[in-house]
Amino acid sequence: MKTKQIRWSSKNGWEKGNELVDADLVLAFADDGFFQTADCYAQLNERFPQAHIVGCSSSGSVLDTGISDDDVVVTAVKFEQGRVRVAVADLGGGAEVSELGASLMAELKADDLRHVFVLSDGMQVNGSELAKGLNQAGVAVTGGLAGDGTRFGKTWVMADGLAVAGRIVAVGFYGELTVKSGCFAGWQEFGAERVVTKSVGNVVYEIDHQPALELYKKYLGEQAAGLPGTGLRFPLSIQETKQEKALIRTLLAVDESAHSLTFAGDVPQGYLCKLMRTNLDSLIDNAGLAAEAAQPTSSNATGLCLVVSCVGRRLVLGQLTEDELEIVRENLGENTAITGFYSYGELAPFSDILQCQLHNQTMTLTTIYE
Repeated sequence: MKTKQIRWSSKNGWEKGNELVDADLVLAFADDGFFQTADCYAQLNERFPQAHIVGCSSSGSVLDTGISDDDVVVTAVKFEQGRVRVAVADLGGGAEVSELGASLMAELKADDLRHVFVLSDGMQVNGSELAKGLNQAGVAVTGGLAGDGTRFGKTWVMADGLAVAGRIVAVGFYGELTVKSGCFAGWQEFGAERVVTKSVGNVVYEIDHQPALELYKKYLGEQAAGLPGTGLRFPLSIQETKQEKALIRTLLAVDESAHSLTFAGDVPQGYLCKLMRTNLDSLIDNAGLAAEAAQPTSSNATGLCLVVSCVGRRLVLGQLTEDELEIVRENLGENTAITGFYSYGELAPFSDILQCQLHNQTMTLTTIYE
């Protein structure tokens, strides 16, 4: 495997250097309006004419151990033994999100399919429903929901064409490849265990028969004035029963008139829930655990690491955010190219089961080695 990483900025344009013109796959992540233009895709296509070009808008873009905004980061990959295929689905055709996920997996199906990496619109797509559809093929899936900084307005996905909203792209990896993943959080539950007593999909109206928004405001105190942004610091832990593994849900929006909370994934009625909080050391340590789970079997292996980390983690870590990327580099070694983005949701299995889930507030890594 060969990789080449470059960056675009409004001040300097594209970085100069030897291009990997015969690349098979190009991954682009951006928090800049240029990403949404026809020029962005056209220039990438001109530079990498043989490659599938996929990517999404971000809440911070990852290149090696650095995080940046107001630019486009690009990683070109040339496989020596593996190959890739791309499948695309758009909202608006009448199909349910779960059906779109299933159709993407069916399109990529093959005997030598090793893994699927998915990038999805982060505002219009219900990630929980998407995961249900992706799981129907019995193939390991990771990925994430596109971001829009902390604006929560509109997100964009690029798939061999102009980046658009409402799109889902799935990249299938085939052949003699080794793919591993790790997904860890680092948040702790606090306060009383409660029950979601009224919800529809990802919108929660009542918790313990109390207006959900009022309960959140009570816990946040003075920080409630900054909702929904400050809510990213206090995600919700949910589980169907105490015997099930808990999932984390990030707050995306509040409705003052309905006293409701909108989360990045489903919060089913009747589920148990608790608020969560964290400390900086715990977040960074858990990034290390994700890297340990995804590290190669050989220290000399050359590969690619795809990082999908939650925007909420970035807000909490602040200037220390790059520390979680440094610990990834420390575990994976210098022969692994690192790229990715800060997201509105992460798609990954738990470490001991194949089924993909929508997560929030996690550090999710996917490593690919030849």
